[in-house]
Amino acid sequence: MASKPGILTEWPWTWLGNFKYLVLAPWAIHSTYSYIVKAENERDLSNFLIIPLLLSRMLHNQIWISLSRYRTAKGNNRIVDKSIEFEQVDRERNWDDQIILNGILLYMGSMYIKAAHRLPWWRTDGVIWTFIFHAGPVEFLYYWLHRALHHHFLYSRYHSHHHSSIVTEPITSVIHPFAEHIAYYVLFSVPILSTLYMVNASILSIVVYLTYIDFMNNMGHCNFEHIPKWLFSVFPPFKYLMYTPSYHSLHHTQFRTNYSLFMPFYDYVYDTMDKSSDSLYEKSLVRKEETPDVVHLTHLTTPESVYHLRLGFAYLASEPQKSKWYLSLMWPITLWSMMVNRIYGQTFTVERNVFKHLIMQTWAIPKYSIQYYMKWQRESINRMIEESILEAESKGVKVLSLGLLNQDEGVNENGELFLRRNPQLKVKLVDGSSLAVAVVLNSIPKGTTRIALRGNLSKVAYAIALALCRGGIQVYTILEDDYKKLKSKLTKEAGDNLVLSKHNAPETWLVGDGLTEEEQLKAPKGTIFISLSHFPPKKMRKDCFYNGTPAMLAPKHLENVDSCENWLPRRVMSAWRIAGILHAMEGWDVHECGNIMFDVEKIWRASLDHGFRPNQIR
Repeated sequence: MASKPGILTEWPWTWLGNFKYLVLAPWAIHSTYSYIVKAENERDLSNFLIIPLLLSRMLHNQIWISLSRYRTAKGNNRIVDKSIEFEQVDRERNWDDQIILNGILLYMGSMYIKAAHRLPWWRTDGVIWTFIFHAGPVEFLYYWLHRALHHHFLYSRYHSHHHSSIVTEPITSVIHPFAEHIAYYVLFSVPILSTLYMVNASILSIVVYLTYIDFMNNMGHCNFEHIPKWLFSVFPPFKYLMYTPSYHSLHHTQFRTNYSLFMPFYDYVYDTMDKSSDSLYEKSLVRKEETPDVVHLTHLTTPESVYHLRLGFAYLASEPQKSKWYLSLMWPITLWSMMVNRIYGQTFTVERNVFKHLIMQTWAIPKYSIQYYMKWQRESINRMIEESILEAESKGVKVLSLGLLNQDEGVNENGELFLRRNPQLKVKLVDGSSLAVAVVLNSIPKGTTRIALRGNLSKVAYAIALALCRGGIQVYTILEDDYKKLKSKLTKEAGDNLVLSKHNAPETWLVGDGLTEEEQLKAPKGTIFISLSHFPPKKMRKDCFYNGTPAMLAPKHLENVDSCENWLPRRVMSAWRIAGILHAMEGWDVHECGNIMFDVEKIWRASLDHGFRPNQIR
């Protein structure tokens, strides 16, 4: 929002929320119906293709968003190092409003402008005139409109909303108040209307022009430089005809320079080009890929989880992962991504964070949770994990934390497999079990004397049960094998606190993987369920309380946090991921995987010292 919002700031359909696309429904239905029922010689193909054009524009924008986020996470050619936070993601969430406006204008033009009826596929002269009008009137008028928008009156009421984003992403290019977009569309309509009245417009001249605008807008707002230097060497005047991401980035950091739309020509003419444009371009172009200090290795959870990644849909990534009905409509894209993962899948970089002096990256294995439970998939999964570990080793990474099922006991013995295969590893492997134990122990309400242990007996559950029994708290288990395994590690006095019973259920439950719905329904009213697992239990009871997976709230000095970690709330990180950060911050030169568990009290104190705070029961 602008600092002093002016009139026509809000979009007219804002109140519709996620149903805003219904605005286009009457036109889309009428267009489709007319095309189907009319005779072939009466059909208007140009009107029928408006919806496909709008969908292609959305896809085009999304490709740029994913590419930009991937490249800035890796670090090569990055321009600005400042972070992006949730505030910017929320502000830029309505980037598709301008596509709805575009659809309305195209339908209205097709309805009321006679020359827009039944356009031909292609006319060369129309394409040439379209770009002549763009290079002339559009670029010139935009330059002066842009300068006017930087006058304090208009800037505070409108344009400051766009400049709230110092670090730009491709979608930043279209984040403007409604009134400002109207002005832009008036400008961009000049080439289209002119060629329509010159009777040399065509379907492709309009499609190509709108695609050109999207391409240049997205490209110029990427926070990484990718325009090759040879382009300007081969044809030097090209620097007056096409800007670069670093060129426009200076406009967002300096504000009073580089006003041009796509062609810097008028900045040269009116002496508003930033003097550091060339040097920033050169510097960004040669910037190498960043070497992280800490890597968190996670994986996909479900086929639809690809949309919740930071590289997917930005607004979905900024919220805790939940199933969305409309994602099922995207099954062709989901199926395509699954096939790509199966054929070409390899570990990829998801995001980059900064914690004090540490540079951190999250890498993802392109495998789904269900595949980790398939024995025939484990060799392939472990090979991918091992390749990622060796890549981290070659890059000089200090710590690699294993997330989700990448450290599962049934898959690789909590990571022990990789230490046996690579005994000389310098990068420290951390499964984070010690911090997970510490978080759970400190989540148990004070005064609790009895606790039920349910689900599979994992490394974390085993350590917690032993700690509770030794601390004088009774632990109830219903499985005889678990009872015997725990009993063998306890002294007689501590062993008295371990109870094998299928009745007498306490009101605090520690639950791991394998908890059945039937078991959950047997819990007393008011039971507190505290998860020991990477995955939260399904909430079956409205009369009980649920704690999420072991996690902590991150401090403010953890930077560049603009996405949620799976199902966790904003700025909440899993204990397993935090453990890797703490090992690097404290310089602990030890592995924590397999049967090895770090000092629980020591890592808990370190987490608090570095600003992490417990997450609350909900």
